[in-house]
Amino acid sequence: MDLKTLGWNEQFENEFESIKQDGYSVGRVALEHKHLYRVLTESGEVLAEVSGKFQYNAAGRGAYPAVGDWVVLSIRMEESRATIHHVLPRKSKFSRNIAGATTEEQIVAANVDTVFIVAALNADFNVRRIERYMLMAWESGANPVIILSKADLCQDIDEKVSETESVAIGVPIHVVSAEQNIGLEALSPYIKEGKTVAILGSSGVGKSTLVNTFTGKETLKTGGIREDDARGRHTTTHRELVVLEHGGILIDTPGMRELQLWETDTGLSQGFSDIENLASLCKFRDCGHHNEPGCAVRRAIDQGELDEERYKSYLKLQRELAYLERKEDKQLAQAQKDKWKKITIGQRKKR
Repeated sequence: MDLKTLGWNEQFENEFESIKQDGYSVGRVALEHKHLYRVLTESGEVLAEVSGKFQYNAAGRGAYPAVGDWVVLSIRMEESRATIHHVLPRKSKFSRNIAGATTEEQIVAANVDTVFIVAALNADFNVRRIERYMLMAWESGANPVIILSKADLCQDIDEKVSETESVAIGVPIHVVSAEQNIGLEALSPYIKEGKTVAILGSSGVGKSTLVNTFTGKETLKTGGIREDDARGRHTTTHRELVVLEHGGILIDTPGMRELQLWETDTGLSQGFSDIENLASLCKFRDCGHHNEPGCAVRRAIDQGELDEERYKSYLKLQRELAYLERKEDKQLAQAQKDKWKKITIGQRKKR
């Protein structure tokens, strides 16, 4: 397979040149298993694992290969196996904090050009959830696009589009129905040869159906809607990179009901630019937006120019980020301590 079809470009070429050695080649991670990776290369698909040296030097989960990554590897073609030595620097990455109580980065997709944030126009429609996905998309370095799916199940499309516009300022919004082939042609400009689109959203919003529509075949399993709460049945269980025959690359992801933030300071400013612009107009620089005189934020809420629920969501996300930062600082300090302990033990063994 031609590397340019997979998204290879001059930036990655320059990064590869700096670490190139005899026997090294490059490939793109298409699928991540527990300790193995399916990698697409010019020589074909191989099953790869990271080298011992890679494991030793890896600074946490985020350093390991993720779907969409370009990796440097040595291939044993007769076995269709390979060893991964390096991950090339990512031009973008969509990350979240791993589900559960642990504070650790999980990279959902790497080297993405466009993020399709898919939300279903049924009873499970949730503008706050879209808001959260928007933050992660802005922080990733990719361009967000909102896809409002299952239009055939919605009676108040204009109202929901208006709600979405209020939290996705300046972001393209497309209303589609994959079942009835409505609005899909508007998505074609984002899916071009060598360009990667990651499809994100909760379970059952229609992500896999979109992938199947673009591939023209049943590439991924799809599920229906549960009648009790209008939520979708979970069908995709892993992240997978799919190369389209007519050009373009899609990364389908499992539904994420628990979308914990990870490093979204930039995303918060971009996603809530309306609130931050209002805050800059407050009379006092340290305005807490409570009862202070001359508060532009409170005035906008009182006059109906700013939705109070959106402002509450902004405050909640700020608190969540502050908590995450405190936890991460402690974890980094411990990781650094463990690293030096490992180095010290290694030096003693050499003596």
